[in-house]
Amino acid sequence: MKLTLNGETKEFSDIRTVRDLLTALGYEGKRLAVELNGNIVPKSQHDTTELNDGDALELVVAVGGG
Repeated sequence: MKLTLNGETKEFSDIRTVRDLLTALGYEGKRLAVELNGNIVPKSQHDTTELNDGDALELVVAVGGG
């Protein structure tokens, strides 16, 4: 499946949901915001939000510091 991730097209296999993608990218358990095709996906919906070929996602990881 081809997904556009933060403006870059990438190929993924065995990815069905937002949670699958986050796990594959090593972001599971991190604080982040997910936007899918212009809509925010709440964390409570990561397990059930399915991805389709050609979807565009923006991921923003929260970074602490001072």
